[in-house]
This record gives sequence, C-alpha cells and structure tokens, in this order.
Amino acid sequence: MSNGQGSTGNVIAAICSLFIPGLGQLVQGRLLWALTWFLLGGLAFAVTWLITLSLLPFGWFVISVMSCIHAAVYSPRR
Repeated sequence: MSNGQGSTGNVIAAICSLFIPGLGQLVQGRLLWALTWFLLGGLAFAVTWLITLSLLPFGWFVISVMSCIHAAVYSPRR
C-alpha cells in the first residue's frame, strides 16, 4: 500500500477532515496541523456567526473543505 496522494489512508483522513477540520491530520499523526485546522475552523465559525448571527456554519464548512484537501494530498517525507 502506498502512502502518497490517493492512498486509502489519505482518503480516510480526507473524509474525517470533511466532518471536523483537523481530524484527518490527527489520523495521519500530524498533531500540529490537526490543532491548527481545528482552531481555524472554530475561528471561522465564530466570525461567521458574529457577522450573520446565524447558526449556519459556513466558515466551518469552508475550513473543513480546505482541511480535507490538505489531508488528501499529504505525502510523508521519506
């Protein structure tokens, strides 16, 4: 099994990050990136809520998609 882009592990990580930003990076063992994406997701949710006063998590969704892509293209250094 390959560890590069398109591998099963990256697909699972990308799906995890789609639901909770940073969860996919955590599955891949990248704690700092996981924390960064999660905090960015929380900040984006808060900013979106303050601007719109709605519970529509648009900021969270945008960060989730970006985190998903980041997890999907991960290729560990050899």
